[in-house]
Amino acid sequence: MAGHPRIPFNRPYFTGREREYIGQVLESRLIAGDGAFAHRCEALMGQRFGAASVQLTTSCTSALEVAALLCDLELDDEVIMPSYTFVSTANAFWLRRAKVKFVDVRRDTLNIDEAQIEAAVGPRTRAIAPVHYAGVGCEMDAIMAIAGKHGLRVIEDAAQGVNATYKGRYLGTIGDMGCYSFHESKNFVAGEGGAFLTNNRDLARRAEIVREKGTNRSQFFRGEVDKYTWMDIGSSYIVSDLLAALLLAQLEAMDEITALRGRAYGRYAMALASLIDSGTIEIQSIPQHCASNFHLFYILVEDLRTRTRLIEHLKQHSIHAVFHYVPLHTSPVGEQMGYRAGMLPVTEYCADRLLRLPLYAGLQDNEVDRIADAVQRFFGK
Repeated sequence: MAGHPRIPFNRPYFTGREREYIGQVLESRLIAGDGAFAHRCEALMGQRFGAASVQLTTSCTSALEVAALLCDLELDDEVIMPSYTFVSTANAFWLRRAKVKFVDVRRDTLNIDEAQIEAAVGPRTRAIAPVHYAGVGCEMDAIMAIAGKHGLRVIEDAAQGVNATYKGRYLGTIGDMGCYSFHESKNFVAGEGGAFLTNNRDLARRAEIVREKGTNRSQFFRGEVDKYTWMDIGSSYIVSDLLAALLLAQLEAMDEITALRGRAYGRYAMALASLIDSGTIEIQSIPQHCASNFHLFYILVEDLRTRTRLIEHLKQHSIHAVFHYVPLHTSPVGEQMGYRAGMLPVTEYCADRLLRLPLYAGLQDNEVDRIADAVQRFFGK
């Protein structure tokens, strides 16, 4: 609508120290991976989140690939995960020739339905990969109990869950391995970047080799060996210290950034309360034992047609809102795996109806009010 500045779906938030830290890296001329700022980021997260080992990677995709490599999967081994997730969750294991077994999600959180996991476990199942959707934790106690009963690995896809907790424990530190994202669209950004976390010493040592192209180069630089060589499978998963410098400024401001996002989230919930109470729209339920990082604010509307019309309505008001994943089981690759529409009804129901509203640190109160007002007007409220 003319006269209104455009509200983007996402806008990276900068704390003011990013330029200073990047300048220090440029001044040092040490811009490759595993540098001083990478180590500072890893130490900060390890201490804050209670993770014995945090290793920066080029992306969450890379972290998931490291985790998949550490599972030593063989042809036709199986990994259980939700279909309502980004392709990286599945690709990491599909690349290792594993079969992906999709499980439906819960309508209240859009997290994997823990009550359906055990029925999917078979003799070739090797791991469960829960995805913490929108920064709200999956029911990890139940998932860990199933994994313990059947001897399975648990790899947490916490791409959206950095600095969120489940029963006081940080997402990404509860399973055998955890994976973070610091993509431009996430709460804390490096442009591109991720992290691999584990509290298992053996997995940590092997991950260090895998992410360093399969060599013990890191041990060499620590003086633990007199030369480094090829030790294992691996690839180049180490992030430049330029990006680590940007990330450190973000991580040091985690509380500030989370508070700003939480303020916008809460204002949305209050402004849209009448639509929520009337059942016109639904929003994510945050269990009392979970502390969200307010990664996103979504609404579920009546049907696909309503969502399409609402997106256009918001666009006309200079507001950029988007839908989210196309379920992986209905994708061309999912169909090659033998999946068909109708097999995961909750996933399909939510995927057709979900709309993400703009949410980022720095989103102003008057902008939230303007967005909420546009949504209200669409529904004639």
